[in-house]
Amino acid sequence: MGADDIVKKSVLDNFQLAGELNVLEVVITLGLAFVAGVIIYLIYRITFNGVVFSKAFGTSLVMLSMVTSMIILPITTNLMLSLGMVGALSIVRFRTAVKEPTDTIYMFWAIAVGITLGARLYIVAGLGVLIIGVLLIVWNLVRTKKNMPYILVLRFDEACKKEVQAVLRKLPQGRLKSKIVSQGTMELTIEMNIKQNEIGAIDAFGAIDGVHDASLISYKGDVVS
Repeated sequence: MGADDIVKKSVLDNFQLAGELNVLEVVITLGLAFVAGVIIYLIYRITFNGVVFSKAFGTSLVMLSMVTSMIILPITTNLMLSLGMVGALSIVRFRTAVKEPTDTIYMFWAIAVGITLGARLYIVAGLGVLIIGVLLIVWNLVRTKKNMPYILVLRFDEACKKEVQAVLRKLPQGRLKSKIVSQGTMELTIEMNIKQNEIGAIDAFGAIDGVHDASLISYKGDVVS
């Protein structure tokens, strides 16, 4: 018996050990994939920090884990089908643009869970969902407690300059990015790190006569106040 025959026999034995699929096993795998996908969706919703939350993307995470597990199930039991599936999937190209970099993490997470469940590695899939989910939630909590960078844009009359400076002293120290003066009107752009409980202090500018606009903008472009 040559080396090629040994390799062929070993590969075939592995597929025979996987056994034939039955209806109950398929239902259990798809059910676990659905539960895992829902958990991934909920964690994505909790940790989302983008501008607009997309429910369609959240739903696709659930379906992605189920569809991936459905593809892997027959591959693990049939050698010819697995080779054909590799060739078929290699010609598929996805052109959908991912807006948030963190969305890519959740997509690969859902695919990885689907692959492990389809291969019937239930413990690996469960630990992957648990450990990665806890890490993402903890990371999100730690990040939200830190001071977040914002851009404060003020447009006011020069006559109320002292009142504006008095309010600015009550806020965290920032860096002046730009200053525009035009016909008695002044516009300041200031970069500063502000905590969530300090955002309401910006409302004090609205009580000053002569202040036209006071906008607080995050680096992602969403206007806070």
